[in-house]
Amino acid sequence: MDILSASGLELLRAMADGKLPRAPISETIPMDRMVVEEGRVVITARADGRHLNPIGGVHGGFAATVLDSATGCAVHSTLEPGAIYSTVDLNVKMLRPVPRDQDLLAEAHVTHVSKSLAVAEGTLKTEDGKLLASASATCFVKRS
Repeated sequence: MDILSASGLELLRAMADGKLPRAPISETIPMDRMVVEEGRVVITARADGRHLNPIGGVHGGFAATVLDSATGCAVHSTLEPGAIYSTVDLNVKMLRPVPRDQDLLAEAHVTHVSKSLAVAEGTLKTEDGKLLASASATCFVKRS
């Protein structure tokens, strides 16, 4: 696959299918299975002992990073070949402690796309649906 001529949706689907490598951040913050639709993604994530703060809880940066990835991927899934994006604002609300050693689901969807901005909202939940954190992200979009 020529990554320079692929749309964001095509690139993300290739990553989800294992045809392209996942982003390196998914090694630091374990993000695994991914479902990709235009304007929507679901990512499975799992906190472990590497993600603990000094008092033994999962650091808030774990949820923020997972939600930044999910909202960013949702935006990326709407972009044409050659377009790039970058998060300019991420607002995360931590609602419950993030458990360690459990699969978690981050789901995000795009709420607005214009020539140079895109907005996406996301949630981080346990597999049984308990809401752990929510986020809103604004991304700058540069089109070629």
